[in-house]
Amino acid sequence: MSTNKHQQNASGPARRVIVVGGGLAGLMTTIKLCEARIAVDLFSLVPAKRSHSVCAQGGINAAVNTMGEGDSPSIHLQETAYGGDFLANQPPIKGMTDAAPGIVFLLDRMGVPFHRTPEGLLDFRRFGGSLYHRTAYAGATTGQQLLYALDEQVRRFATEAVMDPTGMTLPGERLVRRFEGWDFLSLVLDDHGRCVGIVAQHLQDMVVRVFRAQAVCLATGGLGMVFGRSTNSMICTGSAAAIAFRQGAVYANGEFVQVHPTAIPGADKLRLISESVRGEGGRVWVPKDAKDARPPSQIPHRERDYFLERRYPGYGNLVPRDIASRAIFQVCFHEGRGIRNENTGKNEHEVYLDLTHIPPARLREKLGGVLEIYTKFVGADPCSQPMKVFPAVHYSMGGLWVDYERNASGSLTVGSPRNHATSIPGLYAVGEVDYAYHGANRLGANSLLSCLYGGLITGPAVASYVDALPSSAYDLPADFFEKAEENERKNVERTLARYGDNAEGINPWKLHAQLSDVMLRDCTIERHDDRLDNALDTIETVREQLPKMRIEDTGERANQSAQFARHFENMVLLAHVIAKGARERSESRGAHYKPAFEKRDDAKWLRTTLAKYSSQEQVQFIRSFDYDCVGQSIHVTDEVDVSLVPPRQRNYEKAGAASEQATGDAPAEAL
Repeated sequence: MSTNKHQQNASGPARRVIVVGGGLAGLMTTIKLCEARIAVDLFSLVPAKRSHSVCAQGGINAAVNTMGEGDSPSIHLQETAYGGDFLANQPPIKGMTDAAPGIVFLLDRMGVPFHRTPEGLLDFRRFGGSLYHRTAYAGATTGQQLLYALDEQVRRFATEAVMDPTGMTLPGERLVRRFEGWDFLSLVLDDHGRCVGIVAQHLQDMVVRVFRAQAVCLATGGLGMVFGRSTNSMICTGSAAAIAFRQGAVYANGEFVQVHPTAIPGADKLRLISESVRGEGGRVWVPKDAKDARPPSQIPHRERDYFLERRYPGYGNLVPRDIASRAIFQVCFHEGRGIRNENTGKNEHEVYLDLTHIPPARLREKLGGVLEIYTKFVGADPCSQPMKVFPAVHYSMGGLWVDYERNASGSLTVGSPRNHATSIPGLYAVGEVDYAYHGANRLGANSLLSCLYGGLITGPAVASYVDALPSSAYDLPADFFEKAEENERKNVERTLARYGDNAEGINPWKLHAQLSDVMLRDCTIERHDDRLDNALDTIETVREQLPKMRIEDTGERANQSAQFARHFENMVLLAHVIAKGARERSESRGAHYKPAFEKRDDAKWLRTTLAKYSSQEQVQFIRSFDYDCVGQSIHVTDEVDVSLVPPRQRNYEKAGAASEQATGDAPAEAL
């Protein structure tokens, strides 16, 4: 139990930590803080059970080795580092892969209904980038099941009383207070640059309030809306990360954005077709004849090109996502062999994902959620005819820079206040909003794992930070916070007045379409410097038009137009970080692919891209910086810790990380 005098005060309110984000990372961080008896204010843009974590389908990785294949956490480490093209610091990866089996067993005890073998053991399926059955799953709704299980644990803490250091109960105080339907507006920084709270707006009555905090943790997810339609939820704008970046937080590896190889179109967003479909035997193919417009059932197997199996015989349909997405892009756009519309004969730039060779009963048992999505939104049964899919923006490997403290074994020092600390003292970040675990490309089913492990690490780190505080945010004068609240209230009023009075203004959704179109075209699967220059010019043009935006709704209740306009300004800033980082990095690594620089260049680019906000919406890249953590000045460089798995070129056409290790191609010290 944490007992620092700055946590609770019998003569006043409970001294709290703020967690922004109600997904898996935010909930797990909250649970660990509550276990340390630290009171938490949990903020969420939507009800926690509607957080984007609910959309995760395929499963969560853990090298439990129930199938006796010889899998282990060390091989999981190898494949994660290898799949991420060695851009991730390896101590956090080692901590995550070592903890993974325990995390899955913890979730099992929480009541997550994982699929089981006939013997009653946890069942595991294969996922991209691995030759092992390592992914535990709950049908095809794993994210939902995990989210609901953690939400129940947080609800339990919401009933428990807060005690002061002497053991006295604070009247009316509970360990968790939930603020659902609140939009994060800004951090509150004291005169020393320390984060001591946030300002947020209630989305129903539009009230702006300031909240004190001993520390703040952002767990606000990804930024898919920067690219318009993606597999992300509409709430995934990256706004909170952009706000923190603008207020001084360093942003890392922004150019690394994952494109998932299989998705289906939608009017509002793109629906993910999980990698679990291929993990259960789904096969990707196109007709060998580029002009073949026959229905797929009429095309014999000998006239089909199973191009992933042909090009990557070791992994087949389960190569990592960056490899699969580029292969599909090559087939559809460069070779012109995408599915032909049987009526028009035009290339639809889609490929078939075929499950029709698998018994329907087995498909409905293991992939029911995915099948329902496809049937509902396409109107066809995947059990009887192949799905039509194409790549879609899915995940950001980049995010707010966060620190870690390595221990003697090469893993993380649990409880260190440096773990998941951003460059702003008192501000932490966890989940997709940080950059820590995936390097240049995330392996499938490592996302849920990194969110949960990150929460397990961040909770104790924040508790240690609070224990070491020389003074409390609650001891600052009230007018300090009132001023921060008033500033944000004026910003909101200024937004309504400026946009509402602009009769000749531009619809922000049209500006968003202009931005997202260029980001989708020029900053995803293939990147060319001339197209990136064009993207940067477009971003600058859009930025110059921001003052001309007009919103139709200037009401003071439930004003979604004002909220979107505010988020869009933050999306423009993140688009600048992504595009400029991609323009600067002259190599191909993981999800960042430049045909003009086809090879990875470790001599020049085995380093983290560190971006800092300068002024006037400008982005500055730096090689090092210093930040303060509980009185200790820490010097940070862009060097990547690759001491556990020595870098080597990826070659999924032949083998991959695990088989190289098994045949002795990887140095023994790598494990």
